[in-house]
Amino acid sequence: MSAGNQPQAPWEPQEANARLAATAGASPNGVFTSDLTVSEYTLLGEAGFEPLGYVLGSSIYHIGLQVARWSQNMELSVLTQAMYNARELAMARMRAEAQQLGADGIVGVNLVIKTYAWGAEVLEFLATGTAVRAADGQGGHRAPDGGPFTSDLSVQDFYRLLAAGSTPVAFVLGTCVYHIAHQSMMQMLRQAGQNTEMPTFTQGVYEARELALVRMQSEAARAGATGIVGVQSEANSFIWGEHATEFLATGTAIRRHDRQAPSPTPTFTLGLDH
Repeated sequence: MSAGNQPQAPWEPQEANARLAATAGASPNGVFTSDLTVSEYTLLGEAGFEPLGYVLGSSIYHIGLQVARWSQNMELSVLTQAMYNARELAMARMRAEAQQLGADGIVGVNLVIKTYAWGAEVLEFLATGTAVRAADGQGGHRAPDGGPFTSDLSVQDFYRLLAAGSTPVAFVLGTCVYHIAHQSMMQMLRQAGQNTEMPTFTQGVYEARELALVRMQSEAARAGATGIVGVQSEANSFIWGEHATEFLATGTAIRRHDRQAPSPTPTFTLGLDH
């Protein structure tokens, strides 16, 4: 996930160690915790997996500033690096919790950004999900590096992916914080009252999205994946002003196997509308 220097090693508070020690996977008498619905919990079992624990990783990060040229489209590489590093810290810490539980992977990964009253430039990057383990205990579903896979797929999509003979490898992302050039007064006057494309804006947004998508693809390739499913692309403005925007691409990198896995037996769950 890194676009440059690697961030520091994962860290977790003592309270997290105490919680994990009493969680299924770490203790024979432990209880599992999860953010799964009842339907997802049932379907996970039908897919041959069991939940171990709700895992999370957090990083509260101060985002600096970078001066951009007023009339030029350009990436704000210092800010891009900050957004990468903060997310990677959160993801690495969540994955470290899953490893402590002996998990094969994490399903339902959710990566969000939260703000607090400490200042607009201070953001919390929070990654959460449910650590799971294959019932066969063989560890064959782990990522190529031997650690737990990460995936933002729902349990329903995870079930279908396994049935199709593929497994998740990693939740991957690409990001680009980009400054969109301001228009000159003459440009604004020429466009006043007209239906016309704004090529400077179009070009800048295109370039920023392409950078994010290419970086996401590169991350999947480094993880040993054969493809990415569930790709989403979004644009968000945080603290940088109206002409600086983060373009973010995310998805779950997967790998296909030579032979198709046996399909889980389909079942039907009946429910009542309230």
